[in-house]
Amino acid sequence: MTDRSTTPLLDRIRLPADLKGLTDRELRQVADELRAETISAVAETGGHLGAGLGVVEMTVALHAVFDTPKDRLIWDVSHQCYPHKILTGRRDRMSTLRKKDGLSGFTKRSESPYDPFGAAHSSTSISAALGFAVARDLGGAPEHGIGDAIAVIGDGAISAGMAYEALNNAGHLKKRLIVILNDNEMSIAPPVGAMSSYLSRLYAGAPFQEFKAAAKGAVNLLPEPFREGAKRAKDMLKHMTVGGTLFEELGFSYVGPIDGHDMEQLLAVLRTVKERATGPILIHAITKKGKGYAPAERAVDGGHATAAFDMVTGKQKKAPSNAPSYTKVFAQSLIHEAEADSKIVAVTAAMPDGTGLNLFAERFPNRCFDVGIAEQHGVTFSAGLAAGGLKPFCAIYSTFLQRGYDQVVHDVALQRLPVRFAVDRAGLVGADGATHAGAFDIAYLSNLPGFVVMAAADEAELVHMVATAVAHDDGPIAFRFPRGEGVGVDMPDRGIPLEIGKGRIVAEGARVAILSFGTRLAEVQKAAENLSQKGITPTIADARFSKPLDRDLILQLAADHEALITIEEGAVGGFGAHVAQLLADEGVFDNGLKFRSMVFPDIFIDQSSPVDMYETAGMNAPQIEAKVLEVLGVADMASRRA
Repeated sequence: MTDRSTTPLLDRIRLPADLKGLTDRELRQVADELRAETISAVAETGGHLGAGLGVVEMTVALHAVFDTPKDRLIWDVSHQCYPHKILTGRRDRMSTLRKKDGLSGFTKRSESPYDPFGAAHSSTSISAALGFAVARDLGGAPEHGIGDAIAVIGDGAISAGMAYEALNNAGHLKKRLIVILNDNEMSIAPPVGAMSSYLSRLYAGAPFQEFKAAAKGAVNLLPEPFREGAKRAKDMLKHMTVGGTLFEELGFSYVGPIDGHDMEQLLAVLRTVKERATGPILIHAITKKGKGYAPAERAVDGGHATAAFDMVTGKQKKAPSNAPSYTKVFAQSLIHEAEADSKIVAVTAAMPDGTGLNLFAERFPNRCFDVGIAEQHGVTFSAGLAAGGLKPFCAIYSTFLQRGYDQVVHDVALQRLPVRFAVDRAGLVGADGATHAGAFDIAYLSNLPGFVVMAAADEAELVHMVATAVAHDDGPIAFRFPRGEGVGVDMPDRGIPLEIGKGRIVAEGARVAILSFGTRLAEVQKAAENLSQKGITPTIADARFSKPLDRDLILQLAADHEALITIEEGAVGGFGAHVAQLLADEGVFDNGLKFRSMVFPDIFIDQSSPVDMYETAGMNAPQIEAKVLEVLGVADMASRRA
């Protein structure tokens, strides 16, 4: 962490109340020290850097003006909350950030009373803040009461439909509610779409650069020095193409744009709003992602997410790997297929780098579409592309695809449209924890009629599954793959389409068969090596498909073995449940088959290393070995001697 001698004022801050006695000049110094502390903390642990650096002044000003935690401060997505955590009693634990039993990388209700609402997915803050405001006014306040409700939302997040719904409802209810639009012109990737253009027009013109605030309906809320400028801005708005503000049409008083790094402006506006606002008000603050740290400012994504790094150079400290990442394998395979098929197009929801589609976009700029933080639209847009005769690959993280599930059901599956879903970050993802775990997609996709659901056992299988998706035109198809590097297998020159609904035998054995769906296959093989030393040689099979099941393979495994174990990187209700249903329907259990299904436990697994998380889930090689011994009724002599 930062040398404490360089943070004399920050050292005096244990909780936000300690900011109250500081002068405005001292608050500016606190912000400088807080920025340095944030850089130091993330250099040690890795994590989300750019977003937090962009809101340092705003964080100090909000906690200095408002009375948190009674005033509910809600950070949208909350990947920008590290400075907030430092100011709210968690500074001495920042070295545990995103580690096992440590601080979450996001706001978390169970972690601190200063985190009134948990987040990690975008565009929820205004809805939650409005809920707090209504609860306050209806007397539903908990022990210490509810004061103001303040939502801080980015320009990328406010483009999502849920944010519009909340703005519209808030304007209708007219509750006192404060929304701060943190406009850094960059969400995770540079924002796209009409909202981004609209916000740019609000301040891109040279005259706007000179104004401290522009407000049609909230001029009287501003401090005296700002009022004349705001009135001039109001008059000018009548003669500009902008014409007014969308936010005021939705029922909000609008204040801005203001400089989100100018402590004087921030404090003046926030104090006035706190004192005088009666209904919903939106403060538009312009900030810079990665502010104050040159390597982050230079980065294309503003230093959004980073491994531990050298503070002087900004160079990340990543362990070398001999295997390519699954995401890169997907992207390169899709590019290869698209070179031969002009109908292939790709869709991402504000995650071009994370899904590898930035590489696809470089090669085929007119065939790659970033729809912004709008997974629902992205899914239905893909459905329209498919209905129009193209071959869309909709690449979305498993945990984000959940947000578009109604569209997956209604707009894709029900119409049997051949949308190809590349489900990235399947399974447990490590430091981002439960909010980003791809735990449910096997279950929520495999129960849809006509859906084909695949899981790659390794990076070579992923290449074949991309080819399979290209060749499949009879309804929707999905293939899932995890975060991180592959296992280091030999790679094929090109993908070969798999036969739909057919798995493969990996190793022949006796007594017990282990049927793996996904990348636990490598752990199954490790377990089998240990079991062979105990005289047990299991049959190992790779299911490849959860829907449709390979009936012949499953029934043959059941007939030839006294026990069958399935394993998958997902929650109950997925692959194992479908296998059990098949066995029950075929009366196999009547013949005495011993069946076990290894799935994620019925808990949300907090952040740790992937190995530790899978240990918690009970899916590493030693636990697979123990499951085999248990089902066969064989005592593990080594453990008994221990």
